Amino acid sequence: MKDSFSRLNPFVNLIFFVFAVVLTMFTLNPVCIGISLFCAMLNALYLNGKRAVRLSLLYLLPMLILIAVINPLFSHQGVTILTYFPWGNPLTLESIIYSIATAVLLSATALWFSCFNTVMTSDKFVYMFGKIAPALSLVLSMTLRFVPKFSAHLKRVRQAQRCIGRDASSGGIISRIKNGIKIISIMITWSLENAIETADSMKSRGHGLKGRTAYSIYRFTKRDIAVLLFELALGATASILLFGGVSEFWYYPSIGGNAFDTVSAVDYFIYASLMLMPFIINVWEGARWKRLRSKI
Repeated sequence: MKDSFSRLNPFVNLIFFVFAVVLTMFTLNPVCIGISLFCAMLNALYLNGKRAVRLSLLYLLPMLILIAVINPLFSHQGVTILTYFPWGNPLTLESIIYSIATAVLLSATALWFSCFNTVMTSDKFVYMFGKIAPALSLVLSMTLRFVPKFSAHLKRVRQAQRCIGRDASSGGIISRIKNGIKIISIMITWSLENAIETADSMKSRGHGLKGRTAYSIYRFTKRDIAVLLFELALGATASILLFGGVSEFWYYPSIGGNAFDTVSAVDYFIYASLMLMPFIINVWEGARWKRLRSKI
């Protein structure tokens, strides 16, 4: 699938993710975090496919269950007592609902960051911050590039070591420790060599010299401006409504709030429109591309 949203100007991408993450992290309204989780999952599935499903099942689902189980064991606030633990502390309905909401919030935030890592590539950071803070942009881009590169190289090293019977999963405990240390030593050596090569490469390209220019493929088009204005309007409106207490919701001492009235419904519609923006752009552009191809 072609990701049309990622091809927008990096500033448009960055502002969207700022709104998405902030509006998700700073509210515990159950409808808002449910919308955020649903939209983040849609975007993650479109961008990452099976990787998003694997992230959800292997990491987010266990984390969600763990938080939902552990929090009521330590938090005993709330007026609706369901039962008592053997050690005498109460199990309250409010603590259970609060723990589920917290788990959903963390899962949605993690999915948004996975989408962010896919869309915001290292060259976009260099484009945005290269002139303002060249050293910072270089460090950020190198860090974002280093993590997947390190993982890929580690996989190749482990496969090579496995072929000669020296993988960390081969042999007894002593052999596994020795093999693991050997793999770590190989990766450290590779990392140091890669750092030296990168430094030499940047020096030969004149990095840090006064007057040095950088080529960029990104330009602000009319479409970028239209999308930017649209997401700024939606993001600002959603922020004002959300942080202004329009959809206020609380869990302690009892569950309550004005989360299900008419004004809140307007807030949720604006909130969902903002969160679904990348998915809508991608689907719309995909349908448009298919129509053009069918006419050829």
